[in-house]
Amino acid sequence: MADRHPLFMPLIFVGGLIFGFGLGFSQMARPEVVLNFLQFEDFGLLFVMFGAAIVSGIAFAVMPRIRDSAPLTGDRYERRLKPFDRNVLIGGGIFGVGWGLSGICPGAAYASLGVGNVTILWALAGMFAGAYLQGVWRSKRAAAETAPTGAD
Repeated sequence: MADRHPLFMPLIFVGGLIFGFGLGFSQMARPEVVLNFLQFEDFGLLFVMFGAAIVSGIAFAVMPRIRDSAPLTGDRYERRLKPFDRNVLIGGGIFGVGWGLSGICPGAAYASLGVGNVTILWALAGMFAGAYLQGVWRSKRAAAETAPTGAD
């Protein structure tokens, strides 16, 4: 972290503020809007997601051709493929069920809190509890896999 540009953290903060403001301004931080989208009643969220995908796709295609590495971190641009396994399916399923029940996803939860939705703290508490429990489960599983067996 010490080799990063001094503006790295302030720019991350500003980027988060802009993202949160955009979610709040576009009403995507309101659970009712998300639930209406999931019930096929309002497709505004679909346009927001398509817009974000287009901008991201262009950035991912163009930036490696312009620069060899990221300007603030110095990390090389490269694809980091993750395995598609049981954990991805289970995690995606849990995320989808939580999104459908609460009408909010992690990024929008903070923006929703910023626009005055205090009851979103319950959803945030659930997200943190789920992340903590997943970390505990994963560390116990890793410890069990590396523990010596009594067969030696």
